[in-house]
Amino acid sequence: MLYDASLEKDNCGFGLIAHIEGEPSHKVVRTAIHALARMQHRGAILADGKTGDGCGLLLQKPDRFFRMVAEERGWRLAKNYAVGMIFLSQDESEALASRRIVEEELQNETLSVIGWREVPINEDVLGEIALSSMPRIEQIFVNAPAGWRPRDMERRLFVARRRIEKRIEDKDFYVCSLSNLVTIYKGLCMPADLPRFYLDLADLRLESAICLFHQRFSTNTVPRWPLAQPFRYLAHNGEINTITGNRQWARARTYKFKTPLIPDLQDAAPFVNETGSDSSSLDNMLELLLSGGMDIVRSMRLLVPPA
Repeated sequence: MLYDASLEKDNCGFGLIAHIEGEPSHKVVRTAIHALARMQHRGAILADGKTGDGCGLLLQKPDRFFRMVAEERGWRLAKNYAVGMIFLSQDESEALASRRIVEEELQNETLSVIGWREVPINEDVLGEIALSSMPRIEQIFVNAPAGWRPRDMERRLFVARRRIEKRIEDKDFYVCSLSNLVTIYKGLCMPADLPRFYLDLADLRLESAICLFHQRFSTNTVPRWPLAQPFRYLAHNGEINTITGNRQWARARTYKFKTPLIPDLQDAAPFVNETGSDSSSLDNMLELLLSGGMDIVRSMRLLVPPA
């Protein structure tokens, strides 16, 4: 027999589209969405026929688009600014409390909160299961003080986000991305419906030179909005057999992580979540290493050593 059931396995689908000259365009976004739709078979479809395990896009921050959005609202964006894509509770009082904490922690970093934007969505494309757990989806725009370098801002956003996450107890709160480099659009919809759900993705003004896309096949965890990928730094297939040990070793070594680039790094501890998917924990550790000044090649060789 050529078929052996013991060797059968399933996993996610992911890919990367990039313009090699670094030229942003809507074509890159459109091509990535087209490729993502072609990978629908890499994920499952829930009983309502419209809810997926999760899919999404990680884009280079669409600067021209965000500046137009800000101008329409009368906001003035600095040369160095960040945008956060945030899931909030549908309960207005919970959402208000979360917004207040987010603003407090960002302001504690001397960052200026410019405003919140309700992300345009079309709920009609969602299945009943996805709709029943859909969060409120908003973007926050943040200016850096004059003189800050982009990487400096990224590090302070990392620490601020961890403080925010530790203060907010609302289970619906989740930061998809909070960065001056990238932004993420993801959710529990079918890949072909992603630009129909997130209307920004169908806007010709939204441009990027890179686009990382992912279709999730949920094997170890129940599908949830926050577990859709990409995560903040990577898209990954999961199936990390040693994840429990990895998480425990990370926790045991928490006190050893130090860097002059982030003097208050321990405020961000614990660094690795133990309740999300294995891929989300890997993303946490990659974020920590990069924030501490390690380059991407060395970081990945540490986390995924060559065989």
